[in-house]
Amino acid sequence: MKIVVTGGAGFIASHIVDAYINERHEVHVIDDFSTGQEKNLNHRATVHSLDIAEPKTARLIRQIKPDILNHHGAQMDVRRSVADPTFDARVNILGFINLLETAKDVGVQKVIFSSSGGAVYGDREPIPANEEHPTIPLSPYGVSKLTGELYLGYYHLNFGLPFVALRYANVYGPRQNSKGEAGVVAIFISQLLAGKSPIINGDGKQTRDYVFVGDVVRANVAALDASYVGPINIGTGRETDVVTICELLRQGLESKIKAVHGPAKLGEQRRSCLDVSLAGKVLRWRPEVTLQSGLKKTIAYCREAGAS
Repeated sequence: MKIVVTGGAGFIASHIVDAYINERHEVHVIDDFSTGQEKNLNHRATVHSLDIAEPKTARLIRQIKPDILNHHGAQMDVRRSVADPTFDARVNILGFINLLETAKDVGVQKVIFSSSGGAVYGDREPIPANEEHPTIPLSPYGVSKLTGELYLGYYHLNFGLPFVALRYANVYGPRQNSKGEAGVVAIFISQLLAGKSPIINGDGKQTRDYVFVGDVVRANVAALDASYVGPINIGTGRETDVVTICELLRQGLESKIKAVHGPAKLGEQRRSCLDVSLAGKVLRWRPEVTLQSGLKKTIAYCREAGAS
């Protein structure tokens, strides 16, 4: 198939590009390189340096006429969304509408949308949350991701555009940028390797569902052929608090540096964990990489990247 991957130079999407190319699909990457990195690019992909909100991006998609639009191009930082909700909305809402308007006109067969299970549900029992859980986002980022899903529902009902919204848990793994993209695992590893104390926001008892990027990639491959339309959680169903993550990384790096606690951050929810049973039914997908194994792989990558 012919596939457009937005944000294809970024952490998650660059791995997806690799997988699609390995499956012998024709892949076009659209990225403005605000956080994506050229070193992540697959040389067999056709790369276009564009902002998803620009009219020229819509014109490009009209020329390509892709079968699949895999949309990972986004403003991903929860804290930046709190500080600048207008920018968050321009990228995550207006930019996405720009793509959807074109997708409905050129015969795109499916949109695969990177949503956020960690951000759209908010802090409310029961946990782990399934796809029927109330959606009460606590940040503009969560609002924009949920808005993207609602627009997908509109385009599906009115124009017959199929979609899958993959609601990710907290994704971690190789290529995650500790500066450009949010991710406590990458940030802590970077701080420890630099000989600095990791900074834990608040008491560190806030929990997240940490899913390895390789498992997320498999979900994006499975979504190509799935007939299901709607949101699907992609996580592990396991909660881990930030203090524990920091300790596991200290052990993995054999570091004696201790963490320090800073103030809690505005817009940061207390608990997050996803029920992934639907993914097993409609994608035949389940997480395979344990947290310990995934952290080990991530540490090895960061060490090698730092050495090079």
